[in-house]
Amino acid sequence: MKLYGYFRSSAAYRVRIALNLKGLKPEMAFVHLRHGVQGQPEFTALNPEKLVPALAVDGQVLSQSLAIIEYLEETHPTPALLPADPLDRARVRALALAVACDIHPLDNLRVLKHLKNAMGHSQEEVDSWYRHWIAVGLSGLEARLAGDPRTGRFCHGDTPGLADALLVPQLYNARRMDCPLDGFPTLLRIDSACRDLPAFIAAAPENQPDAEA
Repeated sequence: MKLYGYFRSSAAYRVRIALNLKGLKPEMAFVHLRHGVQGQPEFTALNPEKLVPALAVDGQVLSQSLAIIEYLEETHPTPALLPADPLDRARVRALALAVACDIHPLDNLRVLKHLKNAMGHSQEEVDSWYRHWIAVGLSGLEARLAGDPRTGRFCHGDTPGLADALLVPQLYNARRMDCPLDGFPTLLRIDSACRDLPAFIAAAPENQPDAEA
């Protein structure tokens, strides 16, 4: 396997966490998003969506972080990132999708660049957009996790899984943008528990070979 990513990409961060939790060590390739490497012919030939992560495996290239993680779950089922019970699996997937579909797309780098460069918004307005949608999305997650007895040390029980792999990178992004997080005690507690684990430490952006200040 060969993983194409960028140290600050939260989608690539998710996949690194999943790979680490499963003890998998693919070859790494680095696609510098701020330098536009994702738009160069060599990479677009691999992933026409011009996004990271991409995972090359057995002569094919997989895209979209959740699809990649589900592939890893199916091909390397131990340790499991999803619970066995169908209702519990649906819960964990819903938590992950709340990040991947409701929060992250609104705050993606290419969206923020479009708001500023093409639509003429100031940096202050772009930052306000970012913080608004982070607050909306995290408020929903906090209420769902805090009010459910299935929430344990982690998003679901006492073993890290798919939802945690999505939550931690999103909170990393929120901190980078100075988003207020005091209103999300459950999320912060889970995030802290995750970031104490070797799999999450090794996946952190600052610990990647392509990390920059």
